[in-house]
Amino acid sequence: MSAQTMPDLRYSQAEEDLRAAVRELLADRAPWPAILALIESSEPTDGALWRTLAGDVGAAGLLIGEQHGGAGASFREAAVVAEETGRAVAPVPYLESAVLATVALLDSGDQLLAGLASGAVTAALAIEFARMPPASRPGAALASAVRFVPAAPGDPGDRVRLSGTVAGVAGALLADVLLVPADGVPFGLYAVDSHAPGVSLAPVVSLDATRPLADLTLDGAPARLIALGEPAAHAVAAALTAGAAMLACEQLGVAERCLEMTVAYVKERRQFARPVGSFQALKHRLADVWVAVTQARAAARYAAACLAEADPDTPVAVALAKAACGEAAVHAAQECVQLHGGIGFTWEHPAHLLLKRAKSGAMAFGTPDRHRAVLAGLVGLPQAPDSSGD
Repeated sequence: MSAQTMPDLRYSQAEEDLRAAVRELLADRAPWPAILALIESSEPTDGALWRTLAGDVGAAGLLIGEQHGGAGASFREAAVVAEETGRAVAPVPYLESAVLATVALLDSGDQLLAGLASGAVTAALAIEFARMPPASRPGAALASAVRFVPAAPGDPGDRVRLSGTVAGVAGALLADVLLVPADGVPFGLYAVDSHAPGVSLAPVVSLDATRPLADLTLDGAPARLIALGEPAAHAVAAALTAGAAMLACEQLGVAERCLEMTVAYVKERRQFARPVGSFQALKHRLADVWVAVTQARAAARYAAACLAEADPDTPVAVALAKAACGEAAVHAAQECVQLHGGIGFTWEHPAHLLLKRAKSGAMAFGTPDRHRAVLAGLVGLPQAPDSSGD
């Protein structure tokens, strides 16, 4: 965007109203003690909370057009919900279903969109959670380990069979439908019933227990075509780009919550008859966190605005946001743990939930270092000089 067309990055009243509704729900249904208890259970994702957030609040249908039962909103509104789910470390598949899977389906107008908009269907994009968005890496391929296999006798003409594995898929364990990119001639995107024969999901240990990952194995699983060739590649690339941007907004929410909690604590905690927050060294540390969070907010809002307007600057904005927000969240979470003192290191305190969400989010869809390298290439920065001595 040029300086003349720079968007207003402030939150609108509608966005603030949406934030208030989501925050109230999460505060009531997902307080820290409830999340800590949930991650100790065998099902660390709160399906009931997700159905309320998706259907009653309408978060699942924000990006879906009204013709499919959605709200027809933009990525700016979607970003607000992402911030709030990050702030609460909410154990819901908002990023996975309402962003990644939904964006992959938007251009297809597929029948699944109506189910996603109402919250009746939850979906997951079957791609590694660590995968970089190809839209921000010119020439990068969307290679998949999933392949076609011969159809079974009696299969309908609009069905194919898929085999292969995908490691570390986010949101797959709660998904009703898996959207599977598959290599072939040409590349395709397919919908697979997560409970169909030939589909196997194996939970894997995740750094962030509130966002469980699973290894997906397909063994001749029946699949329905969503898109083929260039439209399929574009759908997956768009989903990954949007996912990276909305994850950056989620990281912003994590960072803001860490800063808020820490400032409140150092105002109350007393040492030598003074609040510890009055000590100059702590003031400087928290000021550094505030600066990082403020910079991250600007980057995240710009990425959401670029996505909302399909701006050509989107790859630059997303790379910048993912790098800035990932680092800000980790920094804020580390300071939250340390400045809470001994209690910050305990399992009963929520600081570790925020730190794990921050760290795992910083590694997903590409690390800050990788996005900075992408950003340098996109804006034409010169390569570092060779220091080998030759």
